[in-house]
Amino acid sequence: MQGRKLIVIGLMSCLAGAALAKQPKLQKPAANASHKTEKSGKKASTKSAPPKPVVKRAAPAAVAAAAGTAVAAVPAGTRLPTTVSDSGPEAQLAKIFKEIESNRLNNALQLTEALLRQHPNYRLAHLIRGDLLLARTQPIQTFGALNGAPADKVADLRAEAIVRLKAYSEKPQSNFVPRYLLQMPADQRYAIVVDTKRSRLYVYENDLSNGGRPRFVADYYITQGKLGAEKAAEGDKKTPIGVYHVTANLPKQKLADLYGSGAFPISYPNEWDKRQGRNGSGIWLHGTPSDTFARPPRASDGCVVLTNQDLDAIAKNMQVGLTPVIISNSVEWLSLDDWAKERSELNKTIDAWRTDWESRDTERYLRHYSKRFKSADQNYDQFATQKKQVNAGKEWIKVKLDNLSVFRNPGKEEVVVVTFEQDYRSNNLNNQMKKRQYWLREDGKWKIIYEGSA
Repeated sequence: MQGRKLIVIGLMSCLAGAALAKQPKLQKPAANASHKTEKSGKKASTKSAPPKPVVKRAAPAAVAAAAGTAVAAVPAGTRLPTTVSDSGPEAQLAKIFKEIESNRLNNALQLTEALLRQHPNYRLAHLIRGDLLLARTQPIQTFGALNGAPADKVADLRAEAIVRLKAYSEKPQSNFVPRYLLQMPADQRYAIVVDTKRSRLYVYENDLSNGGRPRFVADYYITQGKLGAEKAAEGDKKTPIGVYHVTANLPKQKLADLYGSGAFPISYPNEWDKRQGRNGSGIWLHGTPSDTFARPPRASDGCVVLTNQDLDAIAKNMQVGLTPVIISNSVEWLSLDDWAKERSELNKTIDAWRTDWESRDTERYLRHYSKRFKSADQNYDQFATQKKQVNAGKEWIKVKLDNLSVFRNPGKEEVVVVTFEQDYRSNNLNNQMKKRQYWLREDGKWKIIYEGSA
């Protein structure tokens, strides 16, 4: 049999037919739940094409399905240990895929059964088990091979299998990092990056021992909005694209069962979303209902959903008001050299803005602002007039920036989100505040298009 040519996971059905038919629908949130609705955001496309950062493995011979190649029937074989490690179902699926890739279907079956003993309500594992059992007696031609399996449920599980399989076979290279994590402040321990195209959530640590370089920690399967990404309006069932921050930590006890083991609301819509006319609210990272292990790749009303086990794993890394959650249509990756160059360029630009402010040369200072600039209550002309009046009464100005963060916004326009603690001192005024700016590249130069308190 041409096992190496078998491409996508056509494992599926047996128990799935019965198990899927009996699965209850996801329950609606309770009327008094604090979560309004899940929503989503804007068009995000990349400006440039960085080198491909994935390491591709041979596609697992999961069972022919999409490749159109049948899996031959196999006899029963030697038994494997009846337990699996506690490293998580994602790792166990990778082991199962590897066994299938090597055409050791009995080994794959035993690992799948062990996984189900740990997670009895894991529907995809039931489907995999079903097709592996069926492969003992006949070739498998398609996903969900058992006659009578609900087509819509099998399609959902097929979609989950495919994105999980791609995550197994295509890993980011260790010397590449997400383009968005240009500068993390010293007190921020971790960052979250979501790739909606791949249905993956990546956790990166702020590696202070290496100058604050992002260091890969883990990645997890996620569910996004039923209608995909690029949220624009309330109720559009899409997941937003942009740079957000965790705003709260909601425990399980305060939530409806739909949200699983907890929830972390994020700051959608941000100032850039509002400027683009996007609206909506209630976008969270949250878990799954108690009767469900994992949901299909597109199944939420706009939230980013993880298994309860995975949510619990990342929960310890979340810092309310500080942890960024950057959601992209497709993550852009940079080599460490290119990442360092981009970070250096932006840090120099931000410092030039600071020193030009200290110079009291208003024209030099204003060159850092876009003519499209808007703050909470001023446009560019109003802002410029005010700065000229203020600087006329200054004998000296000193500005210090601490805890600087610089995150590139996923999207077609080149935008970076800059946040810092500002210590402003002059001959007649001292002021400290946490400030956030949005910088936009216009005609090859970075300009401030929004500025306000954070």
